[in-house]
Amino acid sequence: MAAPVRRDPAKNQERILKAATAEFARAGLGGARVDRIAARAGANKRMLYYYYGNKEALFLAVMEASYEQIRTAERSLLLAEVEPQEGIRRLVEFTWAYYLKHPEFLTLLNSENLHKARHIKRSKNIQTMHSPFVATIEDLLRRGVRSGQFRRGVDAVQLYISIASLSYFYQSNLHTLSTVFARDLFSPRNRTERLKHMVELVLGYLRK
Repeated sequence: MAAPVRRDPAKNQERILKAATAEFARAGLGGARVDRIAARAGANKRMLYYYYGNKEALFLAVMEASYEQIRTAERSLLLAEVEPQEGIRRLVEFTWAYYLKHPEFLTLLNSENLHKARHIKRSKNIQTMHSPFVATIEDLLRRGVRSGQFRRGVDAVQLYISIASLSYFYQSNLHTLSTVFARDLFSPRNRTERLKHMVELVLGYLRK
C-alpha cells in the first residue's frame, strides 16, 4: 500500500507530477498506469483524480511542467545581457546539455507528437510561456544585425527549431546512427565534436 502523504497540496502535486513524468516517459501515455504513478508518489488514485481529474489531464500537467522547466532554465542564460554571438553559443550549448540531462523530456515530446499535440492544444499556458523566449531570440538577432555580426531576415522561431532539432535528432537516434556509421556517437570525444559542429553550423548560418 502507498505510504501516507502529508496534507500539503503543493508538495502532494509536486510528488505526483514527478512520479507521472517518470511513468509517462517510461511507458508513454497509452502504457502509463495511474496506480503505478500513485505508488511512486506515495499517494492514492483518489488523490490523483482529485487534483487532475483523469490520466489525460495529468499528462497535460506533466507537459506544461516540462515546458516550464526548460523555459525557466533558459532564463538563467541571461541572453539579453551578452553579445549576440555569445548568446547564440550559450543557447546551442544549453539545449544540447539540457537534452542530455533530461532524456525524459524528449520521450514526452515523442509521446505528445504521436497524439498530434492533442493535449497541449488545450493548454492555456503553453503559448504564454513561449512568447518571452521567442522575444529574447528576436532581440539577439536584432542586436546582431545592428552590430554587423548577423545577416538580416532570420526568423527567430525557425532558428530555434533548427537549434533544437540539431540536438534532438542526434540524441533520439543515437543507437541507430552509431550502428549505421560504426561510430560510438555517445563517446565523450564524439559528443564534444558534435557540440562544436552545432555551434559552428548555427553561427556560420547567422554571420553576415
